Formats: sequence, C-alpha cells, structure tokens
Amino acid sequence: MQKKLIILGTSSGVGKSILTTGICRVIYKDGHKVAPFKAQNMSRNSFTLENGLEISIAQVLQAQACNLEPKEYMNPLLLKPLGRNMIDIFLNGKHFCDMNGKEYTKNKGQFKKDVLKSFDKLRDFEVCILEGAGSPVEINIKANDLVNMGIAEMVDSKAILVADIDRGGVFASIVGTIALLEPKEKKRLKGIIINKFRGDKDILIPGIEKLEKITGVKVLGIIPYEEIDLEEEDSLNDKKDRKYIEKKLDGKTYEEYKEEQFDRLEELVRKNLNMDEIYKILGEE
Repeated sequence: MQKKLIILGTSSGVGKSILTTGICRVIYKDGHKVAPFKAQNMSRNSFTLENGLEISIAQVLQAQACNLEPKEYMNPLLLKPLGRNMIDIFLNGKHFCDMNGKEYTKNKGQFKKDVLKSFDKLRDFEVCILEGAGSPVEINIKANDLVNMGIAEMVDSKAILVADIDRGGVFASIVGTIALLEPKEKKRLKGIIINKFRGDKDILIPGIEKLEKITGVKVLGIIPYEEIDLEEEDSLNDKKDRKYIEKKLDGKTYEEYKEEQFDRLEELVRKNLNMDEIYKILGEE
C-alpha cells in the first residue's frame, strides 16, 4: 500500500513548498521511489513541460529533487491570478477556463474526479508527499476542499503542520489551526514543524513542551532560517525567479547549481527534522 503524507501550513508563505521538496529529496536519497503531488496550486510562476503543458514551478522542483521528470498530474489544477478577482484555470496542464474567485469557490467540487484521476497515476510510487495550500482551516471556503484536509481524506493521508516562527505568533498560529480542525482531521495530524528559526533553539524548548501538552501533537523539528536558491512559486513575493538565480551561478550551469541547492536542502532537513519519526508516520496503518 502506498505511503502518503501531506505537508500543511498554518498560512501561506510558511515554507511548505521548500520543505516538501526537502523531504522528497531525503526520501529519494534514502532509496525510496517517491513522488510529489499538489492538487491545486495558485501561482503565476508556472513551468512549461516538454509536452507543452503547464504546472507550477514548485511541483517541477519537487519532482526534480526526486530525480523524476515533472508530469502534469503532479499538479492537476493550476490557478493563475489575472487581477480583478479573475483566475486563469489550467486543468491537467491545459487552459480550461477563466472564473472569478467566487465562481471557482462555488464550483471547485466539479474538479474532484480530475484530481483523484491525477493522483491515481502516482499509484506505483512507494511514497507520495502531498503539499497543501494556504491554511487548512479557512472555514469560510472549506466546503469542497481539494488541497488540504479534503485531499488528505480522499486519499487517506497522514498530515504534518508547518508554522513560520520568523513572522511571529508561532504558538498561537499552531494552536489556533489545530483548534479549528474537525475531530476526524485532528486524527490525521501526526506532527508539527517550526520553520525559519533564527537564534538558539534551547530558548524554544519550554514553549515546545507546553505546545505539545496543549495540542497532543509532537514537534518533529525546528528548521533554521536558511536561504536556499530555488525558484519560488509565490507570485506576490517575486523574490526568486530564474533570472535572480542565474546571477549567482558563478561559472556553474543552472542545473549544476540547482543540484547543489537540492543537496543543501537535504542536509538542512536531515540535521533538523526527525526523519525517523517521519518514516514511522508514513508506516502507520
């Protein structure tokens, strides 16, 4: 039976994409056949595959970290913001239609079968690491969720929650998120990762101990803040695109530099995330 784990976040921008990439890389380097999946991704930074289809750059990088050729079924729904509340919708890499945000929220349930068909194409992989989007507890738009606990339930995946300590309020964001999960969703949640930490980890220990008592969920790692030069999907930030990274190649090819960044990310994850616990979670029935 395929092992599945979804990486959720307390909000957008907490580092779900890059941590998913790093976890995929570690599992691949440990000798497992692993693939990434994100049911729905909102991003202007898309990538055109060799077959002419488009998916988000995040799933491209995650696939490449696993030494896989990126495929459209790794990101079946790509939403490109057009401005004025309009969205350009790509389904399985092809332009499908334009909708405003309200229309998409109302009608996204129609894409459920497409998402599941895409996921089914990864059935031969030993492990699938899924990525969520935004927050899993946006209770105003949670109906017909396709990308957070909705897809976790559809494919029967365990979950880990990532929070960004750099933006402040990390304990409140974790506790608040877990409090808003439904009981059946809380059962899927098996761990917490605190990301983008600057400073002495020992200072956090008292808070970690209280957090685990309050939530009943184990903290699996504290990831230091570190710049990894991989393209970002968040179109609102525009911090790192290919042009930005090409300025830092220093005589290397883009592919060589990218492999170096994958290796740096792998090392960061191995040193700071309890991968033994991750494997235990993946192995739970």
